[in-house]
Amino acid sequence: MGRKEENTGFVCRHCGREVLPLTGGSYRNHCPFCLYSLHVDIIPGDRASECGGLMEPVGIIHNSGKGWQIVHRCQKCGFERCNMVSEDPRQPDDINAITALMRRAAR
Repeated sequence: MGRKEENTGFVCRHCGREVLPLTGGSYRNHCPFCLYSLHVDIIPGDRASECGGLMEPVGIIHNSGKGWQIVHRCQKCGFERCNMVSEDPRQPDDINAITALMRRAAR
């Protein structure tokens, strides 16, 4: 399957909101409203993981090369992965959700 087929919108399994695909060639891997993701990738974008668990946003870090990243932990298997914060012009990540995550992670 090519990149175009994998860069699709979805309905968030955590909050139920409609999530649009990203523009600019990247993959949308988390909900811009609640920041939850699904454990569907082994390598980002491959959709090869069979776990399918909800990945909770548990932290946020700054990477000097990639900028701000959300730390996700799978609620089913415990796998962790960092995903870049999306600034997509059509549907950027919610700044209030990011700020709330920063506050929770700082405790």
